[in-house]
Amino acid sequence: MKYKHLFFDLDHTLWDFDANAKLTLQDLYQTLKLEERGVDDFDRFYRQYLGHNTRLWARYRNGFIKQAELRVKRMQLSLLDFKIGDEVLAKEMSQRFLEMLPTRNMLFPHAVEILEYLTAKNYRLHLITNGFEDVQHHKINNSKINHYFDKVVTSEGSNSLKPNKEIFDFALAATGAQKDESIMLGDDLEADIMGAANAGLDQVYINHVNKSPDFKPTYTVYALKELEAIF
Repeated sequence: MKYKHLFFDLDHTLWDFDANAKLTLQDLYQTLKLEERGVDDFDRFYRQYLGHNTRLWARYRNGFIKQAELRVKRMQLSLLDFKIGDEVLAKEMSQRFLEMLPTRNMLFPHAVEILEYLTAKNYRLHLITNGFEDVQHHKINNSKINHYFDKVVTSEGSNSLKPNKEIFDFALAATGAQKDESIMLGDDLEADIMGAANAGLDQVYINHVNKSPDFKPTYTVYALKELEAIF
């Protein structure tokens, strides 16, 4: 067995962020009566939110904005797309969203099955996530997958962010793992795959959405079930 330590990403890899975010935003749409405030198309609002969230996370990763700005600005910009410049509403949405989102527990197909499979084969499983400390722990607890992971390394806990080499070095030190016996599994080509490669780790690109990357990872799978062919 070449690998002993498997480092997973969480959001968009195991935990279905988009599906969970959509359910949470649908709740907010109804409870805050956003249609009456001018958000006349929930599906468009959701698409705008996803776009803003992706762009703002990239800015956060690169150090251009802080955590607090990311959390509120994704709501502000989504409302502005509907010509609603209400900062108080955006802050309320952000607060409620962060309270509700981690209670969701939708995982990608075969997530629990593959974690069981890998655990049974005596791999040591860990998480490396750019998410916020409290939010990420709530997610894995509410999804009932916390017991599969020996170590959860967050950007806050490590004082670094993927794709920076420092967060991978921190994870290796925290788990006592060696590079040649470790592998990173994630969906984000820049943060997870290229970041791990730059840190000297092999990678599994979990390509849920069938992208065509320029970078060639060590392995590529298109569904979690396919990990059984590697491990």
